[in-house]
Amino acid sequence: MSVDKKLNEMGLILPKATDPVGSYVATKISGNLLYISGQISIDADGQLIKGKVGKDFNTEQAYKAAQRCALNIIAQAKKACSDDLSRIKSCVKLTGFVNSTDDFIEQPKVVNGASDLIKDVFGDNGAHTRAAVSTNSLPLGVAVEVEAIFEIK
Repeated sequence: MSVDKKLNEMGLILPKATDPVGSYVATKISGNLLYISGQISIDADGQLIKGKVGKDFNTEQAYKAAQRCALNIIAQAKKACSDDLSRIKSCVKLTGFVNSTDDFIEQPKVVNGASDLIKDVFGDNGAHTRAAVSTNSLPLGVAVEVEAIFEIK
């Protein structure tokens, strides 16, 4: 089943892949690797999901914010692959950053939101390596940011 059909079957709508607001590019292809810059937590209405996990959000809410990051990653991948997600051979790595309180220790459970979505959408090709990191702040005050590396055809 194609990735687009899988997204449709799951009831997922990709957001518009936006251009970066800083001095960097959203995606970069080097050889057969597609690097996707950190995608921040933005809800379906385009509003930033802002706040600190462990204070403003619990683990489950932050998991959903990480899912939104993964949808943005897929949207960027689709744009970089000229709207052809069949070019994605595998997800190599995700790195997730969680804006959390000093005593919050469930960063891996939060970033599972992105990991699970990538695996669900891409199947076995979505299995990846990963890091889940806590931080005291993220750009624009968002709760979660996730970057990705894909192997492409």
